[in-house]
Amino acid sequence: MDIAQKAKEFLDQNPDIELLEAFVIDVNGMPRGKWIPRERAFDVLTKGMAIPRSVYALDVWGRDVNAAGLAEGTGDPDGICFPAIETLSRVTWLQRPTAQVLLGMKNTDGTGYFADPRHLLQQVMARYKAVGLTPVVATELEFYLIDPVRSALDPVRPPNSREGRWHTGQTQVLSISELQDFEAVFHDISAACRAQDVAADTTLRENGPGQYEINLNHVPDPLRAADYALLLKRIVKGVARRHGLDATFMAKPYGTQAGSGMHVHFSMLDEMGRNIYVGEDGPSEALMHSVGGLLDNMAASMAIFAPHANSYRRLRPSEHAPTYASWGFDNRSAAVRVITASRPATRIEHRVAGADTNPYLVLAMILSAALAGMKEKIRPGGAISGDDHGATHEALPTNWAQAVHNFARSSFAYAALGPQYRSLYTACKDQEIAEFSLRVTDVEYDAYIRTV
Repeated sequence: MDIAQKAKEFLDQNPDIELLEAFVIDVNGMPRGKWIPRERAFDVLTKGMAIPRSVYALDVWGRDVNAAGLAEGTGDPDGICFPAIETLSRVTWLQRPTAQVLLGMKNTDGTGYFADPRHLLQQVMARYKAVGLTPVVATELEFYLIDPVRSALDPVRPPNSREGRWHTGQTQVLSISELQDFEAVFHDISAACRAQDVAADTTLRENGPGQYEINLNHVPDPLRAADYALLLKRIVKGVARRHGLDATFMAKPYGTQAGSGMHVHFSMLDEMGRNIYVGEDGPSEALMHSVGGLLDNMAASMAIFAPHANSYRRLRPSEHAPTYASWGFDNRSAAVRVITASRPATRIEHRVAGADTNPYLVLAMILSAALAGMKEKIRPGGAISGDDHGATHEALPTNWAQAVHNFARSSFAYAALGPQYRSLYTACKDQEIAEFSLRVTDVEYDAYIRTV
């Protein structure tokens, strides 16, 4: 069935739809787009929609990044965006009957636009296809439900549960009763996932007050896996808002509580559908070389895995958030966890990225590193035991500016994302870093205004 047939069938089956939310994904993983009235929806779905190219290079506050070269001095031209028709679905949490669709920008010759994160991941997938391999990918996303009422003195706090507000010392990891406290929220999240064909699996209570995790199923298509992660974040935020709550995927909303990560699980199939990470007696050479590539290129990728100022608050020792480029067997303190408990499901878990990341860029960097490791036969060194990272493991950047500096000069980032996108991403992050340098924080006033 072609795009026109799918669009007509969807609109015929959903005669109440009044609006179409059509959007692209920007550098920070934020949806940017337009509301389209129903009478124009079919044309947009079949002929595309114009959006300024500069939308892909906005800072986190939604401002143009002139140094990225897509807005100022160019006339800020439009590009034509076409639907990923498999993402056409109902939005279940809005009052008006609404549909949504993800878009991707194309050049005039039909090729993908260099600044589109979905296109970047598609390019990485093409490199795998050229060598006869298919990554099977799943993500796990952690987030906090929070009270929507905020103030300067109380910017984030857990929501009320049936028993009242959480105490800050509570953990209640894997608590069933606290899942039940928000049964209606998670029921509606599940319903929205089904409506949008998002392959959600397990829901669990995590370590922080009001922190939860939703796991997504493994799929043999990294682009769909990234779509699922992006759409799940929209679903969680939208459903929470409908229930009078907010949800945040900040890496570290509470300074003294657990951070939120996006763990990436993946295995690798050959053209016969066999998992090449399974060896005769344990993990295969391909798996070990993939781990070697991941570790070798991890420091250069940190600007993608930890893209914001707040991201680096999560990267602290003893918080299940890696600070070294290390690996281990079923070891959650390592950056790369090799899982062999089920031989057919032998896989890698990459544990570095925060929940605040752009999933398309994260998967592009992880899969590029794994492929480089297999091609170059990079050995990962010894596995860690417990938390013993040792002097042989490279310390990961825990400073935002340093991570962006490393990325801007990385030959790996150049090869994985292309020189144009490396420059664009660096420009966006440099503008955000500059903005943060102008803001004086409350803790500085508290410490210095009367004492120095």
